[in-house]
Amino acid sequence: MSAVAKVGDWAQDAYAQTVGFAETGGGSESDQLAVDVGGEGARELDGVALTAAEDPGVTERRGRDVNDPHLLLCMITLGDPRRLTGGYLYHLRMAAAAPAHGARIVFLSFPPRPFPLPALAAPRLFNRTCRLGAHAILLDSIAAAFAGPWLAARSAAAPVIGVLHQPPGGIDHGPVRSRLQAPLDQLAYRDTRLLLAASELLADQLVAAGIDRGRIRVVPPGRDVAAAVAEQPDLRAGRTAAFLCVANWIARKGILELLDAFARLPPELATLHLVGDEEVDPAYAARVRQRLATPDLAGRVVLHGVLSREAVAGLYKRVDAFVLPAFQEPYGTVWGEAMAFGLPVVGWRAGNLPYLADDGREGLLVLPGDIDGLAGALRLLAADPSLRERLGQAARRRALARPTWEQSAALFFAAIRGVLAHRDSR
Repeated sequence: MSAVAKVGDWAQDAYAQTVGFAETGGGSESDQLAVDVGGEGARELDGVALTAAEDPGVTERRGRDVNDPHLLLCMITLGDPRRLTGGYLYHLRMAAAAPAHGARIVFLSFPPRPFPLPALAAPRLFNRTCRLGAHAILLDSIAAAFAGPWLAARSAAAPVIGVLHQPPGGIDHGPVRSRLQAPLDQLAYRDTRLLLAASELLADQLVAAGIDRGRIRVVPPGRDVAAAVAEQPDLRAGRTAAFLCVANWIARKGILELLDAFARLPPELATLHLVGDEEVDPAYAARVRQRLATPDLAGRVVLHGVLSREAVAGLYKRVDAFVLPAFQEPYGTVWGEAMAFGLPVVGWRAGNLPYLADDGREGLLVLPGDIDGLAGALRLLAADPSLRERLGQAARRRALARPTWEQSAALFFAAIRGVLAHRDSR
């Protein structure tokens, strides 16, 4: 019997399904992406096409009135904005909501080259924001280090607002890179008008790094996912319970630790479903596949690969609990989504999870790296339906107190307009 079951082919995620990117043209502009998001109202993201950036002359003639119904915002990020990570998907959600808030978002990207080479593209990117006539520049935290030296040497043509999904120094780098990157990130944030942070945890980390709390506004991701497209088959596969983990295969998500813990459960107790991009880190993916091939996981783990939001919603609806033992997560959108579906959550007492759920109330949280403790939490939930029900109901109540994507977008664009209104009143 094979160690894992593979569901379908690699599906194109609905977040990126209708996304088309246009090069900005001229010289080495293929290093950049410039995309503007059109649409009629706040449609679902998979119904919004990203089209070529508008003519700079139009935006320049339009001016910079903060009440202009066509507020133009340039989002400076790194690489392809369609990547399936929480930060990039947050930006795409806000871009999709922009027309409903009288705005348009144009993505401009640093080329994904080895650190710190992307910084060489900073002059072109910021000159592009000027030619487009941007009302404000949104600086993604993943690109801040590459913009820092340029911003320290001169003033941008429009107010710069940070959009942060990670603390200074980043979260997916080794200690040397983090130490080098942190001061560059801080340099980029020094003169920003506002920092929009994805979580209270991240806001606390920014304050600990010496940033004034008054310059930080928390705008979390929305809790809502999508309507399930269809009922899923029996996800328990004849066992007592079904667990779901939604995460790309990278080390900080704790996939290997989860497999080690799950392998300690009796084979007849539960089925584990894994959703996410398996190719982000090929070396780590090889280790995960090697672990999946061991006899103690035979036939107990189902791999779904990358799924649409609707398909993920269908899994949330039919499983018994959600598990993600991430070691470092600035927000963890999927925890919030799972809780909104009434699922108890399981993970380390680390990152943002303790901000979202309390141990024994909305989920079970264990010390980071405690494989036996994680296995015990999974075993407890799998064997006790009443506990799952109690924790799941509490998780849903707490999740419903958080904003939807529509409400988060309203906070996001109101904060930006507030910065511009303050500037124009001076």
